[in-house]
Amino acid sequence: MGSFSLMHWVIVLLVVMLLFGGGRISGLMGDVAKGIKSFKKGMAEDDDDVAPTKPATRIEGHRVPEQDGPSATPSATEEKTKA
Repeated sequence: MGSFSLMHWVIVLLVVMLLFGGGRISGLMGDVAKGIKSFKKGMAEDDDDVAPTKPATRIEGHRVPEQDGPSATPSATEEKTKA
């Protein structure tokens, strides 16, 4: 009991072609291609729907304001200068 040789695969392909016919196999492969395209399109739409967000940084349960943009609350130095 060895592995299949090239001649074995040719015989298997001929039997499959006789059973199913060339038109049925090409139709089946076209359906598989349509399914793959649909899957890729759905995955691309899912990626577009999700907007990337930057999570807030937490230190020991306290929220730290983002360093990139303006802070939602004034800092301690700003409060002292206003008073």
